[in-house]
Amino acid sequence: MPTFQIDTLRQYGYELFEVVGCSVEDTQAVVDHLIESDLFGHHSHGALRFYEYARAIREGRFQPRAAPEVVTDNPCAAVVDAHGALGQVGATFAMNLAIEKARQHGTGTVTLRNTSHVGRVGAYPLLAARAGMIGIAFVNAGNLGCQIAPFGGIDGRLSTNPIAFSAPRQDDNPILVDMTTSVVAEGKVRLALNQKRQVPEGWLIDARGNPTTDPNKFKGDPPGAILPLGGVVAHKGYGLSFVVELLGGTLSGQGCAAGERTMVSNGVLFTVYHIEHFTDLNTYFDEVEALIRHIKSSRLAPGFEEILVPGEPEFRYAQQKRNEGIEIDDTTWEAICGEARAFGLDPDQWSS
Repeated sequence: MPTFQIDTLRQYGYELFEVVGCSVEDTQAVVDHLIESDLFGHHSHGALRFYEYARAIREGRFQPRAAPEVVTDNPCAAVVDAHGALGQVGATFAMNLAIEKARQHGTGTVTLRNTSHVGRVGAYPLLAARAGMIGIAFVNAGNLGCQIAPFGGIDGRLSTNPIAFSAPRQDDNPILVDMTTSVVAEGKVRLALNQKRQVPEGWLIDARGNPTTDPNKFKGDPPGAILPLGGVVAHKGYGLSFVVELLGGTLSGQGCAAGERTMVSNGVLFTVYHIEHFTDLNTYFDEVEALIRHIKSSRLAPGFEEILVPGEPEFRYAQQKRNEGIEIDDTTWEAICGEARAFGLDPDQWSS
């Protein structure tokens, strides 16, 4: 399993996406997003996606030179059609538009369609937080709907349907919540498959509805399913997933889960709040820090050394990985090299 320094892996990504036809600017948007995903510990949405996106471009499913377009525009709301552009390109465009609307009017809501796979959803509310605002995202997978079993069912009928939220702090990294409404992201099951390891109990059921730790059962024929978030109260995760389907799918025009086996595009809804349109900024920061102090004052449960607020694990892990580098399993690396060769690159010149 090779380990790459951050700048080295980033450069290989730049070479790959430029040769597949992306502009320099779009290449940087996509690769920097995927690298940050690995840094934050979301390896299911990191360099694993290098080969998937390159293959999708080679097969004509993603459009490397497409440009997002605002097709409906109102003071506080808009709809963006990305015309098949890479997801990071379309989603960054849409979030920046929502930020600008919020800056002018207090709040901005922008939906996005026809944009392929947007990647790690938490990256986009984080853009709002870094601009001093609060951001939230709801993202479905269009008509895909074959991965997550509904509460009470055994067949995949929904997608992982993530929710993300980020809010600024005065002198620290932003608060960041980035979670699927399923018990786990589908990419983490695929990562386990590539690494030839079992997954934890409670993630998967097989085609008969029996619990399994074998990721091959999820990808089998007939396939298994990932369970909704919540364990014994999985009706709550299922309910949240339903909300994401409706917000991300209907308002964007991308559509809701319908059983398709291949994802064409995420359906996205972003909302941004400009804090000073609602409250004094110093009052906001005082309330946030008071809340964090109150939460961290709890006695610790057995086995815990510290109470963390959402986002702290990711930012700490990122600092660690900047020093250690990023590991990529052999199966994923071979797939990346295979796509590089398909586009005329010589990955034998690359080294970890």
